[in-house]
Amino acid sequence: MSEAKLDRRHFLRLGAAATAGLTTAVAFTPENARASSKADKKIITRKLGNTGIELPIVSMGVMRADNPNILKAAYQIGIKHFDTAHGYQGGRNEEMVGEFFKDKPRDSFIVSTKIHPDGGGISTEKFMEMLDISLKRLQMDHVDILYLHAANDKDYTLDPRYLAALKQAKAEGKAKHLGVTTHSNMAEVINAAVDSKIYEVVLTSYNFRLAKDEELHKALRKANEAGLGIIGMKNMAGGFLDREKQKPVNCKAALKWALTNPDVHTCIPGFTTYEMLMENWSVASDINLDAKEMSDLQLASNEVGLYCQGCQSCNGQCPENLPIPDLMRSYMYNYGYSYPAKAYETVAALSLPENPCANCDECTVTCPNGLNVGERVADIARIRNIPGEFLI
Repeated sequence: MSEAKLDRRHFLRLGAAATAGLTTAVAFTPENARASSKADKKIITRKLGNTGIELPIVSMGVMRADNPNILKAAYQIGIKHFDTAHGYQGGRNEEMVGEFFKDKPRDSFIVSTKIHPDGGGISTEKFMEMLDISLKRLQMDHVDILYLHAANDKDYTLDPRYLAALKQAKAEGKAKHLGVTTHSNMAEVINAAVDSKIYEVVLTSYNFRLAKDEELHKALRKANEAGLGIIGMKNMAGGFLDREKQKPVNCKAALKWALTNPDVHTCIPGFTTYEMLMENWSVASDINLDAKEMSDLQLASNEVGLYCQGCQSCNGQCPENLPIPDLMRSYMYNYGYSYPAKAYETVAALSLPENPCANCDECTVTCPNGLNVGERVADIARIRNIPGEFLI
């Protein structure tokens, strides 16, 4: 069923009452969530902007999955959209997706992949070469959504080389829809995507820790009104509040929180077990946040946690010009998601000096959200000393 349109005045009215709580920019309560979920527990669907695609509000981020049986279970249970990328698991992730879907009706699923121009960037031709490799792995002649991966500012989002490649991919029938993904500086990237008149979908970090990011919520509203499809990721804000994994985030509540915003059309939580799949899928028919779930998110929001909000306020503070947001994201992959291979891949692509912090007696970078930047940089930089094949 298609979800009934939420009462936006009701949705936004809650902000003033929650100033001391989870949100100021956008606020959610159990009553508000209840208004957007049906008592009959049918699957909630939303239109992905003007793409013509309608999806269940819960999709699948395949990044960490390496068991095709999880993919099979997700497909059979009703998940329609599956998100992968050129670089995930060294290409094996796309291969697994392709092998599973090769004999399935092409109109029964939506596949997206991403191309990331690592380092100093790549040419239009190289971008297209990478896309062709992805299509070969996927055993498909086209993807439903092709993303420019990991944009962090307007210039990257609107780079003529990448826009030319995206337009070429669509013109050649290798991509139905074009998108951009962003983990940091999200509002700037989303606004640039809207203004470009080229992008049709945005995949953005979105979770309860970003509740007070007014610029992000304004950008999401602008994008939705402009007809862009909006997909949320990093919904669990790292999954754990501590590196020892003794303080888990209430992931079901976190996913509900993200989907209570009508400007978010679907989310792509990652799961590697059947139990995780079932927990996430239960949200597809019920985004009601009960008092316990709201309390759990409130308590979690009061802790520093593992998640970097990508606000970019650390940029320019480091005398060595280290890419702090990327390093913080790598830290989250390793300690929050238990995904050292992705952490290694992210750090390896940064071309860091051998000892990033050798010239500093103490770290002068301050994080407005309380992250100990110096400690985390020194910690995650060690992952380069592990042979990459050990982490596959």
